[in-house]
Order: sequence, then structure tokens, then C-alpha cells
Amino acid sequence: MSESAAPSATEYIQHHLTNFTVGHGFWSLNLDTLITSAFLGLVIFGTMYLVARKVTSGVPGKLQSLVEVVIEMVEEQVHDTFHGDSKLVAPLALTIFVWVFAINAMDLLPVDFAPMVASLFGVEHWKVVPTTDPNHTFAMSLTVFFLCIYGNFAAKGAGGYAKEALTVPFGPAMAPANLIFRILEDLAKPISLSLRLFGNMYAGEMVFILIGLMPIYVQWILGAPWAIFHILVITLQAFIFMILTVIYMSMAYESH
Repeated sequence: MSESAAPSATEYIQHHLTNFTVGHGFWSLNLDTLITSAFLGLVIFGTMYLVARKVTSGVPGKLQSLVEVVIEMVEEQVHDTFHGDSKLVAPLALTIFVWVFAINAMDLLPVDFAPMVASLFGVEHWKVVPTTDPNHTFAMSLTVFFLCIYGNFAAKGAGGYAKEALTVPFGPAMAPANLIFRILEDLAKPISLSLRLFGNMYAGEMVFILIGLMPIYVQWILGAPWAIFHILVITLQAFIFMILTVIYMSMAYESH
């Protein structure tokens, strides 16, 4: 943005919705998405690792209590939803919920804070919420997709997986139709999983940007209630991504 004149509303919105990108075309990388998500992962899971190293069976501290509450919540959801035999699902669910929640929570920072800090280092654009980048949400959903494929092979074997794809739901006589429906079903999972998270977080970020265009005395009046409501959105979207992942993994490990 130009320093000599205040940006227009369009320029302001475009500036806040532009990634810090290197490269061109397919081989371009959104460095703000990669750096922010990696940094949050190190901070959150590094903290949980330190808590686990110092865990006590006596009266727990506040941080240990918080970690235990999150772990127990995730374990309960996995126990109620996943009925297969895998040691991967519970850690996967915990990782997804905590990481996505932390990433989403960056949406609560003032919209001008991250770009202002980035400008001090000569970086013009910096989107601080990785889940407003469809590349990030789609990459996470593809990881879940490939884990589901692995779960199918691990639980049923190649023969059982192929038999299920060719015989469900219409029986062996409708094998081509069954296969088409199975391919469409499997492809729809990562697409819906990624777009649901991206769409909700992008819309929330857009509201904050629009509020940022208003006079400062109006920003607090509108921004505070929206931020409080957005805490629910942030938590709910992390929970939905986690629970759908567990459901998809359960479908992979169970025979129809």
C-alpha cells in the first residue's frame, strides 16, 4: 500500500487478502501460510510436550489441567465415533483439533497487526490465518484422504477393499455403478472437508476486514461482539474438522 495516501476500501481489502508468495504458478509457495502454521505447531505441541514431561499425579497445575481436559474430550469423541482398531486415530484427532484451533485463533488478532509487523521486515503482505488459504485446508484434507486409503488397505487388505468398492451399495451385479459412486464419495470427502473450513474462516476474516474499514470508535462497538461470537466459530470449525476425520477413518476401518 502507498505510504503517501490512505488506501481505498478496495485496496485495503485486497492488501489483507493477498498472501506473501514466492515463485510462480503451480510452484509458488505462500510463505505466510507455511511459516505461521509451522510456528504455531512448534509452540502448541512443544508446550504440550513440556507439560507431558513434567506431568504429576498430584494436584495438577492450570496448564496441565487444560491439556488433560482437551485430551479427555478428544478421547471421548474418538471412543464414541471410531469403532475400529487403530492407535493412529486418537493422536491424529488430538493433533487436528489443537492445531486447527490454534491456527483459527489467529483470526482474533487485529487485522492490521500482522501486516504492520511484516512491513517492519520489508514484507508487504502477510495473511496471519492459514485456514483462510484454501491451499492449506486442502493439503490437510488430502492428508486425511490418504490416511483413509491406508486405513482401508490396513483393515481389509487389497482384496477386501476392492470387493467393497465393487459390491457396495448395489451388489456385485452393479459393479461399475458401485465403483463410480465410491470414487465420487471418496473425492467428495477431501473437497468438502477443506472447503467447509476455508469458507467459514475466510468469511469471518472478511467481516473483521470490513470492520477495520470503519472509524476506530465504531470498530470496537462491532468488533468486540463479533470477536466473542467468533470464538465459538473457531472452536466449532476445529471440532468439525476433527470429528469428520474420525468418522472418515471409522468408515475406512469398518466393513460395510
